Amino acid sequence: MPCTFLKNFVLIPVLMLLALPVWAAKVSMETATPNSVVGLLPQTMAPYWNKAGIDVELATGQTLTKSLLKIGQGSLDSAVVPPPAYAGLLEGSGAYSRLGAEKGTEIARNVRALFGFSASIYHPIVWADSGIDDWSGIQGKKVYIGPPAGTANAQIKALIKAASGLEEGRDYEGIKAPWGVAIQGFRDGQYDLVIAPQALGSQVLTELSLSRDIRILSLPADAESPPDLGMITSTIPPDTYSGQVNKNETVTVWVTVMMLAVNKDMAEDTAHTLTKTYFDSLDAVHKANDLLKTVSADQRFDGLLTPLHPGAVRYYQEQNIEIPAALLAE
Repeated sequence: MPCTFLKNFVLIPVLMLLALPVWAAKVSMETATPNSVVGLLPQTMAPYWNKAGIDVELATGQTLTKSLLKIGQGSLDSAVVPPPAYAGLLEGSGAYSRLGAEKGTEIARNVRALFGFSASIYHPIVWADSGIDDWSGIQGKKVYIGPPAGTANAQIKALIKAASGLEEGRDYEGIKAPWGVAIQGFRDGQYDLVIAPQALGSQVLTELSLSRDIRILSLPADAESPPDLGMITSTIPPDTYSGQVNKNETVTVWVTVMMLAVNKDMAEDTAHTLTKTYFDSLDAVHKANDLLKTVSADQRFDGLLTPLHPGAVRYYQEQNIEIPAALLAE
Protein backbone atom coordinates (compact mmCIF):
# COMPACT_ATOMS: atom_id res chain seq x y z
CA MET A 1 0.00 0.00 0.00
CA PRO A 2 2.69 2.57 0.80
CA CYS A 3 4.37 1.84 -2.53
CA THR A 4 1.13 2.33 -4.47
CA PHE A 5 0.51 5.63 -2.71
CA LEU A 6 4.01 6.84 -3.55
CA LYS A 7 3.61 5.85 -7.23
CA ASN A 8 0.34 7.78 -7.53
CA PHE A 9 1.76 10.77 -5.70
CA VAL A 10 4.67 11.07 -8.12
CA LEU A 11 2.70 10.30 -11.30
CA ILE A 12 0.16 13.10 -10.98
CA PRO A 13 2.66 16.00 -10.92
CA VAL A 14 4.63 14.48 -13.80
CA LEU A 15 1.49 14.27 -15.97
CA MET A 16 0.65 17.86 -15.10
CA LEU A 17 4.12 18.98 -16.16
CA LEU A 18 3.84 17.11 -19.44
CA ALA A 19 0.62 19.00 -20.19
CA LEU A 20 2.32 22.39 -19.83
CA PRO A 21 4.25 24.15 -22.67
CA VAL A 22 7.95 23.47 -22.40
CA TRP A 23 10.07 26.27 -23.85
CA ALA A 24 13.45 25.37 -25.25
CA ALA A 25 14.50 28.98 -24.64
CA LYS A 26 13.33 32.51 -24.07
CA VAL A 27 14.83 34.88 -26.61
CA SER A 28 14.72 38.67 -26.38
CA MET A 29 14.57 40.29 -29.82
CA GLU A 30 14.34 43.82 -31.19
CA THR A 31 13.36 45.25 -34.55
CA ALA A 32 12.38 48.58 -36.11
CA THR A 33 9.11 50.06 -37.39
CA PRO A 34 6.35 47.46 -36.90
CA ASN A 35 4.66 48.07 -40.29
CA SER A 36 7.87 47.74 -42.34
CA VAL A 37 9.33 44.51 -43.73
CA VAL A 38 11.99 44.79 -41.01
CA GLY A 39 9.27 44.77 -38.36
CA LEU A 40 6.73 42.52 -40.08
CA LEU A 41 9.07 39.57 -40.66
CA PRO A 42 9.91 38.83 -37.00
CA GLN A 43 6.30 39.57 -35.98
CA THR A 44 5.04 37.07 -38.54
CA MET A 45 7.69 34.53 -37.58
CA ALA A 46 7.07 34.76 -33.82
CA PRO A 47 4.17 32.22 -33.74
CA TYR A 48 6.20 29.72 -35.78
CA TRP A 49 9.18 30.08 -33.47
CA ASN A 50 6.80 29.76 -30.54
CA LYS A 51 5.41 26.51 -31.93
CA ALA A 52 8.97 25.24 -32.37
CA GLY A 53 9.69 25.90 -28.69
CA ILE A 54 11.27 29.37 -28.80
CA ASP A 55 9.51 32.01 -26.72
CA VAL A 56 10.44 35.23 -28.57
CA GLU A 57 9.96 38.44 -26.60
CA LEU A 58 9.85 40.97 -29.45
CA ALA A 59 10.18 44.74 -29.06
CA THR A 60 9.41 46.88 -32.13
CA GLY A 61 10.17 50.50 -32.93
CA GLN A 62 13.80 50.23 -31.84
CA THR A 63 16.93 51.95 -33.16
CA LEU A 64 18.79 49.05 -34.72
CA THR A 65 22.28 50.47 -34.28
CA LYS A 66 21.57 50.48 -30.54
CA SER A 67 20.12 46.97 -30.74
CA LEU A 68 23.35 45.72 -32.28
CA LEU A 69 25.34 47.32 -29.48
CA LYS A 70 23.14 45.57 -26.90
CA ILE A 71 23.77 42.20 -28.55
CA GLY A 72 27.52 42.76 -28.48
CA GLN A 73 27.37 43.84 -24.84
CA GLY A 74 25.28 40.80 -23.88
CA SER A 75 22.12 42.61 -22.75
CA LEU A 76 20.00 41.45 -25.74
CA ASP A 77 19.76 38.02 -27.37
CA SER A 78 18.93 38.99 -30.94
CA ALA A 79 17.79 41.72 -33.32
CA VAL A 80 17.19 42.53 -36.96
CA VAL A 81 20.30 44.50 -37.91
CA PRO A 82 21.62 46.22 -41.07
CA PRO A 83 24.96 44.60 -42.00
CA PRO A 84 26.67 48.00 -42.50
CA ALA A 85 26.00 48.73 -38.82
CA TYR A 86 28.14 45.72 -37.95
CA ALA A 87 30.92 47.07 -40.19
CA GLY A 88 30.68 50.40 -38.36
CA LEU A 89 30.85 48.71 -34.97
CA LEU A 90 33.85 46.65 -36.04
CA GLU A 91 35.68 49.82 -37.07
CA GLY A 92 34.36 52.03 -34.28
CA SER A 93 33.01 54.45 -36.88
CA GLY A 94 29.72 56.15 -37.71
CA ALA A 95 27.21 55.62 -34.91
CA TYR A 96 29.97 53.95 -32.89
CA SER A 97 32.71 56.56 -33.33
CA ARG A 98 32.75 57.34 -29.62
CA LEU A 99 33.73 53.74 -28.89
CA GLY A 100 36.78 53.80 -31.10
CA ALA A 101 38.12 50.92 -33.16
CA GLU A 102 39.56 48.84 -30.30
CA LYS A 103 36.40 48.83 -28.16
CA GLY A 104 34.13 48.54 -31.20
CA THR A 105 36.00 45.48 -32.45
CA GLU A 106 35.86 43.89 -29.00
CA ILE A 107 32.07 44.29 -28.87
CA ALA A 108 31.54 43.25 -32.51
CA ARG A 109 33.32 39.96 -31.90
CA ASN A 110 30.40 38.94 -29.67
CA VAL A 111 27.92 39.13 -32.59
CA ARG A 112 26.93 36.34 -34.96
CA ALA A 113 24.39 36.08 -37.81
CA LEU A 114 21.73 33.48 -38.55
CA PHE A 115 20.50 34.58 -41.99
CA GLY A 116 19.98 37.58 -44.22
CA PHE A 117 16.82 38.75 -46.01
CA SER A 118 15.80 41.57 -48.32
CA ALA A 119 13.98 44.32 -46.50
CA SER A 120 12.84 47.56 -48.08
CA ILE A 121 13.11 48.75 -51.67
CA TYR A 122 14.57 52.22 -52.04
CA HIS A 123 11.95 54.00 -54.16
CA PRO A 124 13.40 57.22 -55.73
CA ILE A 125 10.24 59.32 -56.19
CA VAL A 126 9.58 62.72 -57.74
CA TRP A 127 6.29 64.35 -58.64
CA ALA A 128 5.41 63.68 -62.28
CA ASP A 129 4.93 67.42 -62.93
CA SER A 130 8.16 68.48 -61.21
CA GLY A 131 10.14 68.71 -64.44
CA ILE A 132 12.52 66.02 -63.19
CA ASP A 133 12.38 63.30 -65.83
CA ASP A 134 15.68 61.60 -65.01
CA TRP A 135 18.54 61.72 -62.50
CA SER A 136 20.19 64.75 -64.11
CA GLY A 137 17.16 66.76 -63.05
CA ILE A 138 18.06 66.65 -59.36
CA GLN A 139 21.10 68.90 -59.89
CA GLY A 140 20.75 71.75 -57.39
CA LYS A 141 17.60 70.22 -55.85
CA LYS A 142 16.73 69.17 -52.31
CA VAL A 143 16.83 65.42 -51.69
CA TYR A 144 15.67 63.42 -48.68
CA ILE A 145 18.57 61.17 -47.62
CA GLY A 146 17.21 59.49 -44.48
CA PRO A 147 17.36 60.02 -40.71
CA PRO A 148 20.17 61.99 -39.02
CA ALA A 149 21.78 58.77 -37.70
CA GLY A 150 22.13 55.28 -39.09
CA THR A 151 23.35 53.62 -42.27
CA ALA A 152 20.70 54.99 -44.65
CA ASN A 153 22.57 58.21 -45.42
CA ALA A 154 25.53 56.32 -46.87
CA GLN A 155 23.24 53.93 -48.77
CA ILE A 156 21.14 56.68 -50.35
CA LYS A 157 24.12 58.86 -51.27
CA ALA A 158 25.80 55.83 -52.87
CA LEU A 159 22.59 55.08 -54.80
CA ILE A 160 22.40 58.65 -56.14
CA LYS A 161 26.08 58.66 -57.12
CA ALA A 162 25.74 55.33 -58.94
CA ALA A 163 22.65 56.58 -60.77
CA SER A 164 23.83 60.08 -61.64
CA GLY A 165 27.42 60.72 -60.59
CA LEU A 166 26.11 63.54 -58.40
CA GLU A 167 27.42 64.07 -54.86
CA GLU A 168 25.62 65.41 -51.81
CA GLY A 169 26.70 68.90 -50.75
CA ARG A 170 28.28 69.64 -54.12
CA ASP A 171 25.51 68.82 -56.62
CA TYR A 172 22.38 68.64 -54.47
CA GLU A 173 21.26 69.48 -50.94
CA GLY A 174 20.72 66.46 -48.71
CA ILE A 175 17.87 66.78 -46.21
CA LYS A 176 17.90 64.53 -43.11
CA ALA A 177 14.75 63.76 -41.14
CA PRO A 178 13.19 60.74 -39.36
CA TRP A 179 11.62 58.04 -41.55
CA GLY A 180 8.21 58.74 -40.06
CA VAL A 181 8.02 62.22 -41.62
CA ALA A 182 9.68 61.42 -44.96
CA ILE A 183 6.54 61.07 -47.10
CA GLN A 184 4.72 63.95 -45.43
CA GLY A 185 7.74 66.16 -45.94
CA PHE A 186 7.67 65.27 -49.63
CA ARG A 187 3.97 66.11 -49.80
CA ASP A 188 4.69 69.46 -48.14
CA GLY A 189 7.40 70.32 -50.67
CA GLN A 190 10.33 70.19 -48.27
CA TYR A 191 12.38 68.28 -50.87
CA ASP A 192 12.14 67.53 -54.58
CA LEU A 193 13.16 63.87 -54.44
CA VAL A 194 12.34 61.40 -51.68
CA ILE A 195 14.10 58.05 -51.61
CA ALA A 196 11.65 56.04 -49.56
CA PRO A 197 12.39 52.55 -48.19
CA GLN A 198 9.13 50.66 -48.58
CA ALA A 199 7.93 47.15 -49.35
CA LEU A 200 6.94 46.38 -52.95
CA GLY A 201 3.38 47.60 -53.49
CA SER A 202 3.40 49.59 -50.25
CA GLN A 203 0.02 51.00 -49.33
CA VAL A 204 1.69 54.28 -48.33
CA LEU A 205 3.16 54.73 -51.81
CA THR A 206 0.00 53.53 -53.52
CA GLU A 207 -1.96 56.24 -51.70
CA LEU A 208 0.73 58.81 -52.53
CA SER A 209 0.52 57.97 -56.23
CA LEU A 210 -3.27 58.23 -56.19
CA SER A 211 -3.17 61.68 -54.58
CA ARG A 212 -0.85 63.05 -57.28
CA ASP A 213 1.03 61.39 -60.13
CA ILE A 214 4.57 60.30 -59.35
CA ARG A 215 7.61 59.19 -61.30
CA ILE A 216 9.96 56.52 -59.94
CA LEU A 217 13.50 57.03 -61.20
CA SER A 218 15.32 53.90 -62.37
CA LEU A 219 18.96 53.09 -61.73
CA PRO A 220 21.14 51.92 -64.63
CA ALA A 221 20.70 48.15 -64.93
CA ASP A 222 24.43 47.63 -64.36
CA ALA A 223 24.70 49.88 -61.28
CA GLU A 224 26.30 47.83 -58.51
CA SER A 225 26.00 48.68 -54.85
CA PRO A 226 29.22 48.96 -52.80
CA PRO A 227 29.59 45.53 -51.11
CA ASP A 228 29.86 46.93 -47.59
CA LEU A 229 26.59 48.89 -47.70
CA GLY A 230 24.13 46.01 -47.42
CA MET A 231 22.12 46.39 -50.62
CA ILE A 232 21.28 44.19 -53.59
CA THR A 233 19.79 44.96 -57.01
CA SER A 234 16.11 44.30 -57.68
CA THR A 235 13.26 45.68 -59.78
CA ILE A 236 9.83 47.23 -59.44
CA PRO A 237 7.59 45.44 -61.97
CA PRO A 238 5.30 47.39 -64.33
CA ASP A 239 1.86 48.42 -63.03
CA THR A 240 2.85 48.26 -59.36
CA TYR A 241 1.58 51.78 -58.55
CA SER A 242 -1.53 53.20 -60.21
CA GLY A 243 -0.46 56.83 -60.26
CA GLN A 244 3.06 56.18 -61.55
CA VAL A 245 3.46 57.89 -64.95
CA ASN A 246 6.22 55.48 -66.00
CA LYS A 247 4.35 52.42 -64.74
CA ASN A 248 4.85 50.61 -68.06
CA GLU A 249 8.58 50.40 -67.31
CA THR A 250 10.49 47.91 -65.18
CA VAL A 251 12.36 50.10 -62.72
CA THR A 252 15.78 49.00 -61.45
CA VAL A 253 16.27 49.70 -57.76
CA TRP A 254 18.41 48.74 -54.79
CA VAL A 255 16.99 46.79 -51.88
CA THR A 256 18.33 46.98 -48.35
CA VAL A 257 19.43 43.71 -46.78
CA MET A 258 18.99 42.92 -43.12
CA MET A 259 20.23 40.06 -40.97
CA LEU A 260 18.99 38.34 -37.86
CA ALA A 261 21.92 38.83 -35.50
CA VAL A 262 22.43 37.06 -32.17
CA ASN A 263 24.93 37.00 -29.34
CA LYS A 264 27.72 34.48 -29.93
CA ASP A 265 26.92 32.78 -26.60
CA MET A 266 23.36 31.86 -27.62
CA ALA A 267 22.88 28.09 -27.21
CA GLU A 268 23.63 26.25 -30.43
CA ASP A 269 20.30 24.41 -30.36
CA THR A 270 18.42 27.69 -29.96
CA ALA A 271 20.20 29.31 -32.91
CA HIS A 272 19.64 26.15 -34.96
CA THR A 273 15.90 26.15 -34.19
CA LEU A 274 15.53 29.86 -35.02
CA THR A 275 17.26 29.31 -38.36
CA LYS A 276 15.55 26.05 -39.33
CA THR A 277 12.08 27.28 -38.39
CA TYR A 278 12.57 30.46 -40.44
CA PHE A 279 13.34 28.59 -43.65
CA ASP A 280 10.73 25.90 -42.99
CA SER A 281 8.06 28.59 -42.54
CA LEU A 282 8.82 30.92 -45.45
CA ASP A 283 5.99 29.67 -47.69
CA ALA A 284 3.50 30.22 -44.88
CA VAL A 285 5.00 33.66 -44.19
CA HIS A 286 4.46 34.68 -47.84
CA LYS A 287 0.81 33.66 -47.61
CA ALA A 288 0.35 35.47 -44.31
CA ASN A 289 1.45 38.88 -45.62
CA ASP A 290 1.84 40.06 -49.23
CA LEU A 291 4.44 42.62 -48.15
CA LEU A 292 6.79 39.75 -47.32
CA LYS A 293 6.51 38.00 -50.68
CA THR A 294 9.86 39.36 -51.89
CA VAL A 295 11.70 37.71 -48.97
CA SER A 296 13.44 34.64 -50.36
CA ALA A 297 15.52 31.75 -49.03
CA ASP A 298 18.10 32.58 -51.71
CA GLN A 299 18.91 35.79 -49.82
CA ARG A 300 20.32 33.86 -46.85
CA PHE A 301 23.87 35.20 -47.26
CA ASP A 302 23.20 38.41 -49.22
CA GLY A 303 25.08 41.35 -47.75
CA LEU A 304 26.22 39.47 -44.65
CA LEU A 305 29.47 40.69 -43.11
CA THR A 306 29.05 38.95 -39.75
CA PRO A 307 30.28 35.39 -39.06
CA LEU A 308 27.51 32.81 -38.74
CA HIS A 309 26.53 31.31 -35.41
CA PRO A 310 27.45 27.60 -35.08
CA GLY A 311 23.74 26.74 -34.82
CA ALA A 312 23.12 28.37 -38.21
CA VAL A 313 26.20 26.69 -39.67
CA ARG A 314 24.85 23.32 -38.55
CA TYR A 315 21.52 23.98 -40.29
CA TYR A 316 23.16 24.96 -43.59
CA GLN A 317 25.44 21.93 -43.46
CA GLU A 318 22.40 19.70 -42.89
CA GLN A 319 20.86 21.20 -46.02
CA ASN A 320 24.09 20.81 -48.03
CA ILE A 321 24.20 24.56 -48.59
CA GLU A 322 27.68 25.87 -49.35
CA ILE A 323 28.72 28.54 -46.86
CA PRO A 324 31.02 31.37 -47.98
CA ALA A 325 34.35 30.99 -46.17
CA ALA A 326 34.20 34.60 -44.98
CA LEU A 327 31.09 33.80 -42.91
CA LEU A 328 32.73 31.06 -40.89
CA ALA A 329 34.01 32.26 -37.51
CA GLU A 330 37.66 31.61 -36.74
